[in-house]
Amino acid sequence: MNKNEYSKFVQSRVKSGEDILASLTPEKAEIWHMGTGVSTEAGELLDAIKKYVVYEKDADLENIVEELGDLEFYLEGVRQQFNIDRDATIKHNVNKLSVRYQQK
Repeated sequence: MNKNEYSKFVQSRVKSGEDILASLTPEKAEIWHMGTGVSTEAGELLDAIKKYVVYEKDADLENIVEELGDLEFYLEGVRQQFNIDRDATIKHNVNKLSVRYQQK
């Protein structure tokens, strides 16, 4: 597939902004905001870790704690939108990882 064919392929399949706006509700806008926040803050946390690991700078614990707090904020927003309890999330994760990483 050449560049022009791929461009047409994408153009024929992308959901238009108009269609997205038409289907957007205040609830969907809020969850989109929360999900975007999770992604943004995860990137900021990763940047702090990269500076420590790759560039061998001192760990900026104040910034790391700040980014973890921001992640908690957005994760709680996601949980609230879907009426998911934090404890239920942790329990589910423990169950999943217990199966995946069974101790010998």
